[in-house]
Amino acid sequence: MKTIKLLSGFALIALLFTSCYHEEVIYDDYNYNPGPSQTVSLNQMLNSYELWYVDINQTAGYGETPFLQIAFTVSFRNGTLYANNNLVGFGSQGNGYGIAVGDYDAYNMILDVYHDIDGYQTFDVYQVDYNTIELYNPYNDTSYFLNGYQRSTFDYDFVFYDNIHYFLQEYEAWEKTYTSQTGALNEFDNENYLQFLAGGNDSEFRSSQDMNISNPNNIYWDYTGVYGVGNISGNMYLKTLTLDYDYFANEHFELSVINDQRVELYHPSSGTTYQFTGRGYIQFMKNAQGKQTETLKKRKQKTPKTENLRENTREK
Repeated sequence: MKTIKLLSGFALIALLFTSCYHEEVIYDDYNYNPGPSQTVSLNQMLNSYELWYVDINQTAGYGETPFLQIAFTVSFRNGTLYANNNLVGFGSQGNGYGIAVGDYDAYNMILDVYHDIDGYQTFDVYQVDYNTIELYNPYNDTSYFLNGYQRSTFDYDFVFYDNIHYFLQEYEAWEKTYTSQTGALNEFDNENYLQFLAGGNDSEFRSSQDMNISNPNNIYWDYTGVYGVGNISGNMYLKTLTLDYDYFANEHFELSVINDQRVELYHPSSGTTYQFTGRGYIQFMKNAQGKQTETLKKRKQKTPKTENLRENTREK
């Protein structure tokens, strides 16, 4: 994650919100024509922006294309497809492009992707507006909408903090490494490890009272429950974290991010501040040996799924 820059952040948030305005025409303006003076080849179009943000909430259709479902951004660079699948290192990994995830070929408004894990995927490409394209997969009748940005103007911080939920899932465990001297004694003082699980209902957590465990796989998880991350009005860098234990009362915190591996939890009811450090980084799509991670993180569409109005023009 890049260093937080408050002043530039607000301006760049406006850019993201502006893109949302253009996305509103997606469903009613399939015949958008940029005009003869703006006619470009598909390769030129894909290379006109360094980053394409996958706006998962604009997805149309009931299917899924896995590599787009987990990516925050994709980039098309000289036949190599890059993706930012993780928030750890977001903005710095691969000079902001992320990791190479496959190859692609672009021709006649058709994009063929040869993904390292998902294999061959093909799309019809439509230009929606000046910085929005639609990738229509005729085999699952689903369209993904991508918004184009340059790395220098893309607000990595906004995307990071808007998706903190997924950031917590990118370590096998979070170890308590600091407890403030101030604050009243409380039950959470005994919790030393937290784990936020990807997949499933996408909101499960576990906690443990083990101590000094070097391998996260050896942690015994004492408690389970569901968790939620919320916003705090007027401060996008501060979040709420609620741990809803199955058999105990909820625990509420103010969550702030210190860096890509450490978070701070302030416990208002006791006045205690904790810091947790991530252990066992999970790189989604590939691990160090180039194999797919066992647990698949998928971005969840927050808007209701709708029928895709795009017509399949491929030969059947």
